[in-house]
Amino acid sequence: MQAEIEVIIKEETGRVDKVLNDRLKDYSRSQIQQWIKEQHVFIDGQAIKANYKVSTGDVIMIYLPEPEELELIPEDLDLEIIYEDQDVAVVNKPQGMVVHPSAGHPTGTLVNGLLHQIKDLSTINDVIRPGIVHRIDKDTSGLLMIAKNDQAHESLAKQLKDKSSLRKYVALVHGEIPHDKGRIEAPIGRSKVNRKMQDIIEDGKPAVTHFEVLERFNNFTLIELQLETGRTHQIRVHMKYIGYPVAGDPLYGPKKTLKGNGQFLHAKLLGFVHPTTGENMVFEASLPKIFQETLQQLRETN
Repeated sequence: MQAEIEVIIKEETGRVDKVLNDRLKDYSRSQIQQWIKEQHVFIDGQAIKANYKVSTGDVIMIYLPEPEELELIPEDLDLEIIYEDQDVAVVNKPQGMVVHPSAGHPTGTLVNGLLHQIKDLSTINDVIRPGIVHRIDKDTSGLLMIAKNDQAHESLAKQLKDKSSLRKYVALVHGEIPHDKGRIEAPIGRSKVNRKMQDIIEDGKPAVTHFEVLERFNNFTLIELQLETGRTHQIRVHMKYIGYPVAGDPLYGPKKTLKGNGQFLHAKLLGFVHPTTGENMVFEASLPKIFQETLQQLRETN
């Protein structure tokens, strides 16, 4: 069925897209503008334009189009599977690959590749995320745990929730961090300015990141990070917050940065207790080639 959203204007003023963006926290302004462009937004039975100025008493009706059904297509993406048994798998996701299909990325995702290379995947998540226990950003590389059945999925998910799993990252950040170790504790939530970004906000979810300096360069620092929590964009937001944004980060970093395939952030180490055997499993993945080459260039110019 087609979904409907009703918004009654009380005291708000200004362009309808901005007003709706302020009221509808789950949708971005660009999404709302797209609805207006496609004539899904009405007042008094008439489709409105993006420059419409709201008035007190306006009743805005939004008729959301039915979401397109995503078809999961197995694709030969030659994924690097580090480990696999009957319960779990560990995969090294390359930079530039989205973890699961969405409206903007229906194919070419990690899930598409998993469906081709792994026979069984857990079904505990929704249909577009079989086997996916946790995620990393599109332009972050590194290790992910994959559940091959629902029992394994529940065990791995519980370890993430209980903070008993091990997740270590390596990042190259702007600036020279003077202290050798640090702990960042700052709540993270959706930005009130840009809905595609996260930010440090008072009513956000608790987030804790630990870091340790590995190497210093002119204007850059290589660090290892360990997560206590797993908030969206957590490392990227926390490092920006303390003044050392991740190099190459198109969302949270400066415009003048190092050239790469996105942020220089790699999920290097992954550890968990095997859901069936109880064995402590620890895996490590080398830095991507472009990351290694950039570090070498910084060492040569240091």
